[in-house]
Amino acid sequence: MIRCGIGYDVHRLAEDRQLVVGGVEIPHSRGLEGHSDGDVLSHAIADALLGAICAGDIGQHFPNTDESIRGISSIKILQRVNELLAEKNARAVNVDATVIAEAPRITPYIPAMRKKIAQAIGAPESRVSIKATTNERLGAIGRGEGIAAMAIATVEQE
Repeated sequence: MIRCGIGYDVHRLAEDRQLVVGGVEIPHSRGLEGHSDGDVLSHAIADALLGAICAGDIGQHFPNTDESIRGISSIKILQRVNELLAEKNARAVNVDATVIAEAPRITPYIPAMRKKIAQAIGAPESRVSIKATTNERLGAIGRGEGIAAMAIATVEQE
């Protein structure tokens, strides 16, 4: 059976945080707030994968009230989500995602992001698509207050 899921995440930019998107550290004056490393792209992909197997969302599996996972790498979250897929006899077939940010420029980091995400979900890089766009200076994202990401995942389940 082929199943699809959609994911979305947004985090506010904050001082004194490392910016991590798609598992890649990106030089920037601010990073993303969050209980984990705040990686919006990995979070959106995790939610898309979980949605495809009707397993809730990352907030249920990785609650921000759990101090044992404070600062966790979102790549580790994706690895755990991949284990949840395997437990349900499912595997990621394809991921398509978009990062929405005014700054910094995301495009130069996309090849490294594709590699990290593909490894985390056990799929070839050729099945992980990542794009970047701006919000055309509209709204909070457009004012540079945060970064968002959206993703769709196709999963095959026996």
